[in-house]
Amino acid sequence: MDNTTQDWFLLKGQEQNGWTAIQFKRSFDSCDPMDVPIKLGTNILIFAYGLDDIDPCQAKVDITYHDDRRGSRILPLRSYADQPADAMLAGLDFVDFRFDNHAVPSADTTYYCKVFKSPSRFLTKRHAIAHEVLIDSRNTNLLHHLDLFECSSKDVLDDANLPDGVCDDILTGMRMCSSNVATSWAIGADLTTVYPKEAGYAVTGVNNNKYFMIKIHYDNPRLTSNLRDSSGIRFYLGNELRQYDLSYLVFGTLSSPASLAIPPNTEQFIVDSYCPPEATRNFPASGINVVSALPHTHLQGISVWTKLIRNNTAVQYLFNAEAFDFNH
Repeated sequence: MDNTTQDWFLLKGQEQNGWTAIQFKRSFDSCDPMDVPIKLGTNILIFAYGLDDIDPCQAKVDITYHDDRRGSRILPLRSYADQPADAMLAGLDFVDFRFDNHAVPSADTTYYCKVFKSPSRFLTKRHAIAHEVLIDSRNTNLLHHLDLFECSSKDVLDDANLPDGVCDDILTGMRMCSSNVATSWAIGADLTTVYPKEAGYAVTGVNNNKYFMIKIHYDNPRLTSNLRDSSGIRFYLGNELRQYDLSYLVFGTLSSPASLAIPPNTEQFIVDSYCPPEATRNFPASGINVVSALPHTHLQGISVWTKLIRNNTAVQYLFNAEAFDFNH
């Protein structure tokens, strides 16, 4: 097999403060059977490095073995073309929901929940046009994922005693705050998300009676103690209401043996799930427009995607992680 073609082209490289950065270009599909196409969605990258720099001027170049300095990451390499500029969000009003130097337990896995109320300074409905996940710089490797739920408006909460604690301890009495997802973030995802120009998310209400609950999954396999965290989420508010309200539709199967059991020695297994009428009963007569998706699996998931089908025809992928890793 011929692998003499040069398909990767170095543009520049630099070393600074212990980091090495290399910029290159390559066709998405080089048509070389020895190259891996750079696909839409996620791609598996591998890396390995030694401790010594090589001298290209020497006749014989000795590249040292990497030992255990190696690994892999799953990244979307073609999904960052239109990242929002900071200037777009600068100067906008914003709402923060974040922990206040919360003490993280020295446990392998902790799900912590805290309820917040929309700030009283906004007396009318305001549309958020973007949100940013705020990860405490002390804990970039501690947060696995963050979920924000909008509490049901039918229930009244005590503003002076909003629930706060390990999720398993408080969720029994907080069902009104555990089903309506407002947004989610997981490790490896973008920190900032800008919404479609036609739609906004209503963070504040007319009577300022909106409540939200943050649920953070802390991953602390080394059982480190004395950890503190002030992570959370920020919503950037537009100056005008947009045409449509943005919301989330959550569906799938529970991650329990009763609802999702994969038989042994099975290469492929299909689980069919159907939404009950209650899930779509409140849809407007004109229908809804689906603009994005965030599929999620647990450790056994290796590939996940969401496909938009209209009139029995596949239109596009809303999300495509052909390579999926629960920890990235």
